[in-house]
Amino acid sequence: MVPNSPEQTEAGDLAAFWMPFSANRYFKQEPRLIAEAAGMYYTTSGGDSLLDGTAGLWCVNAGHGRREISTAVGDQLARLDYAPTFQLGHPLAFKFADRLAGHLPAGIDHVFFTNSGSEAAETALKIARAYQKRRGAGERWRLIGREKAYHGTNFGGVSVGGIVNNRRAFGPLVPGTDHIRNTFDLERNAFTRGLPEYGDEHADDIEQLVQLHGAETIAAVIVEPIAGSGGVFMPSRGYLRRVREICDRHDILLIFDEVITGFGRLGEAFASQRFDVTPDLICMAKGLTNGVIPMGAVGVTGTIYEAFMDTGAPRGHAIELFHGYTYSGNPAACAAGMAALDIYEREGLFTRVRELAPYWEDALHSLADAPNVIDVRNFGLIGAVHLASKPDAVGERGFAAFRHCFDHGALIRVTADIIALSPPLIIERAEIDRLIETLHDGLKAVAQAH
Repeated sequence: MVPNSPEQTEAGDLAAFWMPFSANRYFKQEPRLIAEAAGMYYTTSGGDSLLDGTAGLWCVNAGHGRREISTAVGDQLARLDYAPTFQLGHPLAFKFADRLAGHLPAGIDHVFFTNSGSEAAETALKIARAYQKRRGAGERWRLIGREKAYHGTNFGGVSVGGIVNNRRAFGPLVPGTDHIRNTFDLERNAFTRGLPEYGDEHADDIEQLVQLHGAETIAAVIVEPIAGSGGVFMPSRGYLRRVREICDRHDILLIFDEVITGFGRLGEAFASQRFDVTPDLICMAKGLTNGVIPMGAVGVTGTIYEAFMDTGAPRGHAIELFHGYTYSGNPAACAAGMAALDIYEREGLFTRVRELAPYWEDALHSLADAPNVIDVRNFGLIGAVHLASKPDAVGERGFAAFRHCFDHGALIRVTADIIALSPPLIIERAEIDRLIETLHDGLKAVAQAH
């Protein structure tokens, strides 16, 4: 490595770190490094302030640098740094699971801890299949996902996921998976405020797969209440309820992947409560610890849990589910989760979005007349600005907007030419204004340059 080359910074030699979901060669020529964070803002390694318009990666819901969380983690590490949860336990894991269950929809009252959203999705899929076998329906092993869906990067999640680039490089995926359409409909629903009107009928794709495979072969359907990483797609007004009704009709489990919609993003603790549709399993992560320590979880109904406990054999040492992780219920992660819940509850962050949502919606839709904008979508404290792609360079406009905003003090996220916004729930109106103004200026600059 040549001394003082672009690939060397105050972070040291950048070559060794293979960055996830990144253009590694491009980044290492022009690094963008973050050094500190507090409240709504990052500070770059160059000392510039950066308004966080994405809550990190949809996870820092209560804002950055919350001392309550770091103190709780430090105290826990000093008291008990690690304890296994295989045939052992530590008190905080049980306390956190019980407290977390109190925020879940009625009937979802047991929690299985994982280390990430990807592992939460993987765990939910495995539980669904194992449950069907446990109740004597072992022929129910098919899994149904959706186009454009993101359920993490493990093989199960990629298999039910519907983002082509996440699938194409990895060869045959988990057999027995199929997909239904997403509700995204640019022709009929463009520039809708809140939930779009059209798209409920796409739920009927499940019926078509029932006709194709037979209901008796289908274990579960998995959906994101609002699809995030695939492009920020809202469900139409009656879509989720219709999915629930179809699953009930055919005795199919319904999994909600709430990794991004959980912990206040939509104005309730979970999207299932906001939309008044209760699944059988809920995947969660990200806001679970406010992004401080990796942790995920799966909430399940008592019916599912008891099916594993009711083995017909005397109680003993027999394991009910051969699944888990070394760090399931990690003490420090549980401490972070408990402290995060303290903040969410004390500051009313699960419902604060309801107050902000109208202002957020108006601000977002003020971008409708910006150059190259073909759609604006919003619900809760989530937004998307959809740009027309250049025929010969898909994603170029989106990435250029990302770079412009970064260089002018605001962090956004892009999927190809779709700009995603999901700021921390503590954002104030003046910061919404600043974020939208920076993006508007960026869209104008991109149009002139591209």
